[in-house]
Amino acid sequence: MMRSMLSIVFSTVLLAAPALVAAQTTAGPARPATAPAAAPAVADAQQREALARQDAQMSAAAARVAGLIDAGNAGQVWDGAAEVMRKATSRPGFIQAMAADRQRLGAVVQRGQPSVTRVQYAAGGAVPQGVYLNVSFATRFANSAQPVRELVSFRLDEDRTWRVSGYSVRPVGQ
Repeated sequence: MMRSMLSIVFSTVLLAAPALVAAQTTAGPARPATAPAAAPAVADAQQREALARQDAQMSAAAARVAGLIDAGNAGQVWDGAAEVMRKATSRPGFIQAMAADRQRLGAVVQRGQPSVTRVQYAAGGAVPQGVYLNVSFATRFANSAQPVRELVSFRLDEDRTWRVSGYSVRPVGQ
């Protein structure tokens, strides 16, 4: 049930993604010299609005992923994850790592406002090639005096669906 919900969320978010990815990863086509002066401003405003919508949708999806981890349902996250994540870690390994993090950190006390970043990695790097969207939260846990950076990463897979590609907790600033 949760896997299908996550797939629906990611598929819904995907509807605006192709134009957004192009806008984020390229300078865009050259505008003809005869274009009206207002056209670029309108296009830029539309792109900003589309990015804001995507940020909100992906932030909500990341909060749901974090909520599944909070509830001890890391296996459901792994089940719906991108192939790059599933190749990087086994299901039992992911579940065990999430349980160890939660045991060390304790329960979530407060999750801060999300921050969204986007990146495109080329082939041959440490991270598999592709377009990624990262949502981070400054999260307070019961057993940690300082906030922890909670990061949920998504990858735009070949079928044009955003899927979880990583989850981690680190001290703020790392």
